[in-house]
Amino acid sequence: MARRQTSGVPDAVREAVERTVQATVGSAQEAVDELARNAETTRGRAQGAVEDILRSAEAGAETVRGVVRSTIEERRPATSEDLKALATELRAITRRLDAIEERLPTRTRAAAKPASRKKKAAPAKKAAPAKRAAPAKRGRSGGSATRRKQKG
Repeated sequence: MARRQTSGVPDAVREAVERTVQATVGSAQEAVDELARNAETTRGRAQGAVEDILRSAEAGAETVRGVVRSTIEERRPATSEDLKALATELRAITRRLDAIEERLPTRTRAAAKPASRKKKAAPAKKAAPAKRAAPAKRGRSGGSATRRKQKG
């Protein structure tokens, strides 16, 4: 009978060890599953953060591109198309001004027209230089050579 008790003890120990191993394996599996869920959550958060940073960087880059474009646009010289558009606009303004002047009363229009025509006239003549006093006559020439130099 002693053998049976001895053999019964190892069976009981074996069963206890198996239950402990099963419980440990189950706990370990739960721990691994929990770690996997946490890792997935962390990876999802990290991916979301990276995407947010990327969107912010793209928005900032687009803002910078817009500022650079507008700065370049402001600083570039006028093209022939720009000048043609300005000339067309100036002609339209001139036509509108002429129409307004035509609607003015006669007395006001008469005063307004010469002023606008003066602007279109040739530039004013230069003022004549101040006359100098004639120098005293010298020598036999009688001063005619001196006068020619002053006139020229």
